[in-house]
Amino acid sequence: MTTFDEREQAFEAKFAHDEEMQFNAQARCNKLLGLWAADLLGLDGKDADAFAGSIVAADLEEAGHEDVVRKLEGQLQGRASADDIRAKRAALLAAAKDQILSEAD
Repeated sequence: MTTFDEREQAFEAKFAHDEEMQFNAQARCNKLLGLWAADLLGLDGKDADAFAGSIVAADLEEAGHEDVVRKLEGQLQGRASADDIRAKRAALLAAAKDQILSEAD
């Protein structure tokens, strides 16, 4: 195997790893966002976990995160605006990435 082939394989492995980490961070963020919304709705325990799981699943409906924003905006019925949800999601994404990175160590 040539050095070029080895570098190409290393790059492909890093790309795959980075994509997996990004997917995991997005899923973790959606779970945290779901738990935040569940708290606003007065849910706790298994009900909150089930609600958060439905938010994670909602993100798989279409590319991007607007599907999650629309679902939560409808579920929260005025308790938080779409802009509030987007802002909370941005903050939670940073926290989710930190959690994922700390677990990888």
